[in-house]
Amino acid sequence: MIDRNRTLIERLRPSEWVLVLYFSYTALLTQVFRLPAMECLASLAVPVLLFSLAYLDSFNPRRWSSMFRDWAPSPLVLVAYWQLNWFQSPRHLEDLEQVWLTWDRMILSNFGLRAGIESLGPLFPYILELSYVLMYTIPPLSVAALYIIRRRDRVDAFLFPFLLGTLSAYALLPYFPSGSPRVEHPLLDQPNITTIWRHFNIWILSRGDIQTSVFPSGHVTASFSAAFAMMLALPERKWFGRFLMMMAVLISIATVYGRYHYAADGFAGLMISFVAGGVSFIMRRSAAIETEASVVPEAEAIPSAPTHSGL
Repeated sequence: MIDRNRTLIERLRPSEWVLVLYFSYTALLTQVFRLPAMECLASLAVPVLLFSLAYLDSFNPRRWSSMFRDWAPSPLVLVAYWQLNWFQSPRHLEDLEQVWLTWDRMILSNFGLRAGIESLGPLFPYILELSYVLMYTIPPLSVAALYIIRRRDRVDAFLFPFLLGTLSAYALLPYFPSGSPRVEHPLLDQPNITTIWRHFNIWILSRGDIQTSVFPSGHVTASFSAAFAMMLALPERKWFGRFLMMMAVLISIATVYGRYHYAADGFAGLMISFVAGGVSFIMRRSAAIETEASVVPEAEAIPSAPTHSGL
């Protein structure tokens, strides 16, 4: 049954609210960076689109419109990422980058991470670079998995913590202008083994990466956020979340080994995704307690029939 008395604000899903708030924030950021009005309007177009979809879906629901709302966040995450190129800073945090570089050299050389990865030849580098490529597929494939196992009702429960973590990381990128160590220090600590997937990753990054910042790592944040989100959305099928967690760990190692990010970028991304997952868990727990408290026990809700003693 359609509730036509609900306000437009109430018709938005929690995950859509994350997107609305993020793109409203970037619209304000265009004013801080003194960008043309067109950039501001482009940011605001996303909230308008989401409100319009929510209104159409709630007022006159169709299966296609509801499904479109399930799938729209995945491409919008890419839009949010590419949009960050608007907020490039001409200068990097060079002193901080040098500290991060020192930490990485310690991890890769002193602690033997690079030697361990390359100990079996191209096997582990191949797996790590492939994992890095597969990061782009995690959001849509996670939604697809929920469809396949007939848990479409859990899609928003997955999308909310995923978007909360990922977009929180994106929101911080303009304030920490830094460059990829692969680009900034091309002769330092590079992998000794090059695989086809590394060539493919570099090809993608050379055409689709942003130049705003690498701190915190979007790849690491998105992968861990997806893992935590799936654990929360589908607790009865633990292997879904565990598989995504394994992928997140591999992607994190790949970012450092491949010199796509500093280790500090990955650690910051992990912390952001952990906080987003914690906030999502608390919100869900509070909502469940509220729901339980509002349900009147049947014994109290229905008066018991009067008893008559026999004569």
